[in-house]
Amino acid sequence: MYKVLLVDDEELDLEGMKRFIPWSDLGMEVKGSVNNALSACEIIEKETIDILVSDVNMPYMSGLELARIALERKPNIRIIFVSGYQEFSYVQQALSLKAYNYVLKPMNDRELISSLLKVKRDLDEEIKQREVELAYREMIPIVKSDILIRLLEREEESEESISHMMKSYGFDQMTWPIRVAVIELDNLHWRQAGDFTSQRKMSRIFLQKMHESIKGLGMIPYCKLTSERIALLLEDASVSQTVSTLIERVQPHLATSITAGIGESAHAMDQLHMSYRQAVEAVEGKMFLGKGNVIKYEDVSAEPGMLDARMLEERMTTLLKAMEEYELVQICDELEKLFGTITSLRSRFTVHNMSNYIIWKLDQYLSSKNEDLFELLGMEIHHLDILMKFETISDIRSWFRQRMFEISERLYEKTNSKDSKFIRNVVSLMKERMSENITIKDFAEHFSFSPSHIGFLIKEKSGNTFNELLVQLRMEKACELLRQPGVKIYEVADQVGYRYLPYFSRQFKEKFGLTPLEYRKRETE
Repeated sequence: MYKVLLVDDEELDLEGMKRFIPWSDLGMEVKGSVNNALSACEIIEKETIDILVSDVNMPYMSGLELARIALERKPNIRIIFVSGYQEFSYVQQALSLKAYNYVLKPMNDRELISSLLKVKRDLDEEIKQREVELAYREMIPIVKSDILIRLLEREEESEESISHMMKSYGFDQMTWPIRVAVIELDNLHWRQAGDFTSQRKMSRIFLQKMHESIKGLGMIPYCKLTSERIALLLEDASVSQTVSTLIERVQPHLATSITAGIGESAHAMDQLHMSYRQAVEAVEGKMFLGKGNVIKYEDVSAEPGMLDARMLEERMTTLLKAMEEYELVQICDELEKLFGTITSLRSRFTVHNMSNYIIWKLDQYLSSKNEDLFELLGMEIHHLDILMKFETISDIRSWFRQRMFEISERLYEKTNSKDSKFIRNVVSLMKERMSENITIKDFAEHFSFSPSHIGFLIKEKSGNTFNELLVQLRMEKACELLRQPGVKIYEVADQVGYRYLPYFSRQFKEKFGLTPLEYRKRETE
């Protein structure tokens, strides 16, 4: 039975959770129900609590603070928040604490039960994972994982220590030369981002089926490097056949591919760590040679070449032009050429640098068109971390192709939308003539409309009146200038079209709640 602690300062809600949730049917037991966080802390200190169900807003100590304390004391505790507050800040903090759910009051019993079932499944899966890990350690027939890893890593190991491990675990009886093979589960992190239950399940199946297959082939020394990667010691003559056989046996049980890397021959124990390093480099060679293959170190050990910066710049210019003209086929072709240039270099560092370079050029290009890269893509900058997790050039190229198609299409739609083009032209003219004493009459003459009609169009298309839009743009420009220490406040006012400084200060304060001087101090401190 999983142990549950209920915390809520509203006695009716607390009693309702105790009485109307079928705890025993869920395989759970309520170990405590208290109406304040301080009492909850005492229970967490004394009892083994698996699940914390807590109100967010409570006197003396909030549920969020209680959750932080609980996680510090017991990192594996699961948390569900219940609250009558649905402000984004509360939800955001709850998510940062990895809460399983944020249930709003008045509570729906089914929603809380659903959250509890989700927690139970996760706890069950974790127990299974621990059981598999324990069984895995007990099942290794010749060596334990940590001993073999020490031999492969050779971290400050003396010759005497190596000799002792050889004899203790029978390595001195192996038929040399030996090659190290590293076998890895592909795609796990970025394909199943956030789905930790499926990720753990896939890893567990991978390790379990690998163990069964290795055991079926005889006494082959192997160790777990990570939950998705193992290393084996194999006789030189049969290494390729053995690795292929293992992959053929395990692959049908998995939803993703497996890649293997094989190091060069080691003729003695002191060469084993070099073969291991080569096997790791070989398996990571899938960046260039593709996933689902058996890769030998010889295939990836060529010296990397140099990148022609001028040619790179030319290709990028052509690619951006294709995006501007909404030529999707040409975008695809130019990306192929761009990434084809670096495939032969065989350098992960160069691939990641290339990715950063493309993002930088895209950002520059869009800024020149008064567009924001991340706004167009509907994403934040930290989402670019995914580029470091992709395993092959093909994955990275596919990601860029999809994003560039999206950007090109949205630019095309904006360019060909009459309404959008009109407002963009109005905004552009306002920015251009911001320092002047411009009026709606000036704009009417420029666009060949009557003042009343252009005022109507601006309001209809932008949601703001002419004066509201102009003031908004002037205030945005003023903020930008105030962040530059060398520009005096009266100069800022003049550059955004205000000849009377007190009026500028008053309007700025109405907009931001601060005077220009107070704003500058806040931004530059």
